[in-house]
Amino acid sequence: MLVVTSPFVPGHRIVESLGLAVGLVVRSRGIGPNIAAAFRSLGGGEIHEYTQLLEETRRHAVERLVTHATSLGANAIVSMRFDSSEMGSTMSEIVAYGTAVIIAPDQAAGQGSAYAGSAVPGSAVPR
Repeated sequence: MLVVTSPFVPGHRIVESLGLAVGLVVRSRGIGPNIAAAFRSLGGGEIHEYTQLLEETRRHAVERLVTHATSLGANAIVSMRFDSSEMGSTMSEIVAYGTAVIIAPDQAAGQGSAYAGSAVPGSAVPR
């Protein structure tokens, strides 16, 4: 599954847009990391326990996003984004979302704009 943050895939055209795909994860920080982070925060700097937790949570959210898009029949996700928030004092929510699409190689690729056949309004090369 191709996942991009842009609204198009160079050299491909969007054949069908299947709608929003989402991957959501809510994680709780355990008592151990909270204690370690509290001590580390006294000295300042990066809190590695939280960084690792959030990196793992982002990866898990993307995996769920891809699973959802696959269930919709997509072979790509465009305009992928992350959002995050805190729930209470010990939980973090990470959402990965984007548009599930079916893409195909653009036969006109290389014969003009890199944006030919893209989802960007007004960017398609006239045919």
